[in-house]
Formats: sequence, structure tokens, C-alpha cells
Amino acid sequence: MNDGVRCMWMRGGTSKGAYFLAEDLPSDRDDFLLGVMGSPDIRQIDGMGGADPLTSKVAIVKPSVRAGVDVDYLFLQVGVDQPSVTDAQNCGNLLAGVGPFAIERGLVTPCSGVCKITIYMENTGQIAIARVPIQNGLPLYDGDMAIDGVPGTAAAISLEFKDTAGSTCGSLLPTGNIIDNVEGIDVTMIDNGMPVVVLKAEDMGITGLESRVDLDSNAELKTRLEKIRLACGPLMNLHDVSDKTVPKMSMISAAQSGGAISTRTFIPHRCHASIGVLGAVSVATSCLLPGSVASELANVPCGDVKQIYVEHPSGSTVIEVRVDAAGMVGSAAVVRTARKLFDGLVFSR
Repeated sequence: MNDGVRCMWMRGGTSKGAYFLAEDLPSDRDDFLLGVMGSPDIRQIDGMGGADPLTSKVAIVKPSVRAGVDVDYLFLQVGVDQPSVTDAQNCGNLLAGVGPFAIERGLVTPCSGVCKITIYMENTGQIAIARVPIQNGLPLYDGDMAIDGVPGTAAAISLEFKDTAGSTCGSLLPTGNIIDNVEGIDVTMIDNGMPVVVLKAEDMGITGLESRVDLDSNAELKTRLEKIRLACGPLMNLHDVSDKTVPKMSMISAAQSGGAISTRTFIPHRCHASIGVLGAVSVATSCLLPGSVASELANVPCGDVKQIYVEHPSGSTVIEVRVDAAGMVGSAAVVRTARKLFDGLVFSR
């Protein structure tokens, strides 16, 4: 494609990718995005992708026509070594950049101090509320908030999620059970914003403390995980998931650094460098369910507002969960950061 398309590249949370206005994308959107990223190619050498699922992502934003909503956000995962573009999941990390991008593109008029932006997540039909710090009428990117998995500090962006239970699978517990036995392994299948299969690391023959590199090179483990994942897909109302990026597979163990739980999550075929935001919400929720796979390992704080530290290979992600009098999760929030990397024209093949 000889004509460039307006694009902003941003880091959102522990991911990064391309942000587009919906109106700017060509009619052959998926082919265009594959060319932008340089897929399929394990190095993505002929494109902007970073040879990792976490850096081969796209956010598409447009003004919303929904009452009380500012913008609509569609997330697309572009395959690295596969010619795939899928909207089968959401991305809470790239979500961190949607508010700043909407302001930068003039979709939202910022107020002074902190700008509250209501975002409709098209992938799941749910609402997120982003609170973006403002300086001189523009998003403030510099700040003192540090998140594990990202060097340095940046301005804090609060993301609040409401009514996320069953956003993809239809219910918080798609099978209706706290625990199911799949391929001989006890699992908790849960969807509180992201479909996740939670299972004990020790049941998979690992400690759960291994590095991402070690787990990615463990062919036997990956084969076994995928067999379980394929069996869980239909049980979670996701049908055949052989070509889907959900459910995520999160192997848990006791926390090692004072958190609630430790995780090693496959997304789904490579181990995550940390953990996805909405994946962390689902894992945190599983820690609160009596009798779940996670409940006996989790160190859950008291109170109606619980700070759940979900440990991962790069540190931990803090999920703030509010529970009602019956102990049910009412809302979840997380603090992320984002940074604008470049703004200009991007070219496809």
C-alpha cells in the first residue's frame, strides 16, 4: 500500500501497539494490518511488530453513539507467525492508551486535572471508565507511577471495570461449577472480563516459579496445556478454540513476594511476560471463590475493598476488587500507565 495511514504507536500497560481511528482504516483492514505488523513472520522484520504477541496489537477507536459513553474501542490481536487478525478477546493493557489517544485525536474534550472517559469495549460489550491526568489540555504521560514489567515511571491511569462477569462466556463460571476435572486435572474455568482456565502449577509438573524462557522451551508442558485448553473451549461456550487466543491458561502457585497468588500464564501458546489486565481480574476473582482451585493457595486480604496482588514473572499486578455484602464481586479496577511513542503515517505492504 503506497499511501500511508494516520496512526499513533503507544505503549499501554505492559503491551504496545498501533492506535487508529476507525474512519482512517482502509476497507481491506485485516490485510492492511498484517502488512503493517509484518506478519506472518516470526521476526516481523518487514513491519512494525515486535516479534511478540504483546507487541503485535491494534486498538481501533471511534466516537460512540451510545448514551453516556464517550468512545468505542475495538481490540485486534495480530498474529506474529500466523496470518491472523482476531477480535476474540479484549486487551486491558492497550485499553490504558485509549483515553489519551481519544484526547489526542480530539474525540474527547479534556477537563482540567483528571479527565474521566467512559469507554465501550466492543469485543465484550462491557464498559470501562478511564481516568486520565491532564496538563495544558493534553494527556500527561510523565509521572511517578511504576508498574512491574515496564522500566521507569509514568503518569497513573486508573481503569475501572463494571459488570464484566461472563463478558465472553455468558457467565462468571461457564460450566456452573467451581471446579471441573479436565484431562485428569482440576481446573476453575472463569470469565470476569477474560476467559481463563486456572489450574495448579504443581498439577502440571512444575513449581510455578520458572522463568518465561524455561516455560516456553518446555514442549511437553505446552502440549499438555494445549490439550486441556482445547477441551475447555467448548465447556466455556467458546466452541472450537484451536484458532482462538482464548481461553488463557494460568498456572498458579503460592505467592512468593507477599502477594495473593503467583501466576504463569500462557496467552495461549507463549508464556506471558507478566499477565494481562483482564486476565488478572479473572484470576483475582477466582481467589475469592470458596472451593476454587485458587482459594486454598490464595492469601486474600480482609475488607469490602480488597487489594489483590497477582504475582507474575515480571513482578505483580494489583487488582482492586470491591465485593458486596454477599461476597460477590461488584467492580474491579487497576492502575496502568501509557506513553505515546510516535504519531504519523504507517505503511503496509
